[in-house]
Amino acid sequence: MANETKLALFGGPKTIERPFVRYNPIGAEEVEAAKAVVESGVLSQFIGAWHEDFNGGPKVREFENACATYFGARHAITVNSWSSGLTAAVGAIGIEPGDEIIVSPWTMCASATAILHWNAIPVFADIEPTTFCLDPAAVEAAITPYTKAIMAVDIFGHSANMRALMEIAGRHGLKVISDTAQAPGAMYHGRHAGTLAHIGGYSLNYHKHIHTGEGGILVTDDDLLAERLRMIRNHAEAVVAGRKWDDLTNMIGYNFRLGEIESAIGIEQLKKLAGFVADRQRAARQLDAGLAGLTGLRTPPVVDGCTHAYYVYAMTLDPAALGVPRSRIIEALAAEGVQGLSGAYQNLHLLPMYQKKMAYGSKGFPWTSDICRREVSYAKGICPRAEALNESSYLGFAMCLHQLTDAEVALLVQAFRKVWANLPTLAEGAA
Repeated sequence: MANETKLALFGGPKTIERPFVRYNPIGAEEVEAAKAVVESGVLSQFIGAWHEDFNGGPKVREFENACATYFGARHAITVNSWSSGLTAAVGAIGIEPGDEIIVSPWTMCASATAILHWNAIPVFADIEPTTFCLDPAAVEAAITPYTKAIMAVDIFGHSANMRALMEIAGRHGLKVISDTAQAPGAMYHGRHAGTLAHIGGYSLNYHKHIHTGEGGILVTDDDLLAERLRMIRNHAEAVVAGRKWDDLTNMIGYNFRLGEIESAIGIEQLKKLAGFVADRQRAARQLDAGLAGLTGLRTPPVVDGCTHAYYVYAMTLDPAALGVPRSRIIEALAAEGVQGLSGAYQNLHLLPMYQKKMAYGSKGFPWTSDICRREVSYAKGICPRAEALNESSYLGFAMCLHQLTDAEVALLVQAFRKVWANLPTLAEGAA
């Protein structure tokens, strides 16, 4: 075997010799915006009482108005993290202890713990094999008399099938929360992902498309839900009297408030979002073309009428067609210098919390209490597609970690093609 084609795993030259540049969307505009806030002395202007500053300072309000306009939502409400946003969203829909919310197992853990926060019960439904978002058929099969809502996760940058999920929700009288943390800027039939649910929203933490350090944006077209979100964000229990707010359901408030510096940065970042997404899409198109035809590898499909924001470039492997296990493929690609690869994501239902059914205290609350009205299974096998992906077939490249030039994408393609050209050698396990 010629040296240039010999795998780095077996002593050949690495395809990618230098680490790719870390994703850093912060520019001079963000620096100046943050500097102006610091010089103003107003780093936050929230007051946890019914007051003209209940909804925060000038930059918070400006950022919220800009987000509402950009995403085409009636209301945008900032929060200090998307985990906080999910918690506020579940509370705002009027969830009762023991109510069930259907959620994907293939997501970050906060999607489900936001449900548990209100002493409600997560029910996991399986995912589609292409987008990895909730499968509407699995959702419908999981509905019980205790189901209150569906939490649709727009995983990796592609929207869930919102038409189907909203239709199911309408027939069953359910609310829908859209966890679009990873997909700001993705489109679904002409509308922004995250805006088709009763409540949706986006993450702003450091490796997301819009980066303010930490933060989140909630969006809704419902006036009442918007007010409930604002109340939960900012010490609702201390505000209801002054607000003359009669419905005390879930009016347990928090300090989920975003600061003025983060909001000022967010204003500048939002102006660049379309460009950030377009740059990811450019790199993805180059990967699609370069990886086409590789045996046993499927690149991320994009459903008709949708666009993809490519937080992760999520591929699927066919280990039988490859004749090589995923772990060996990842090992070989990593040796070639490919960074940001993952062979697993999440199967939340298999985490210890759900396997042992223990969240609050040591007695199994809420599952062992009277508020849990039936036995909910988190057994292995309830989400076979998600489980199979984790076990053998998922291969993700974290596009969110890098600012990829055309030349760097070409190196990625070269590394993949080199590994695929050496599949028989990998299968043998020798040079």
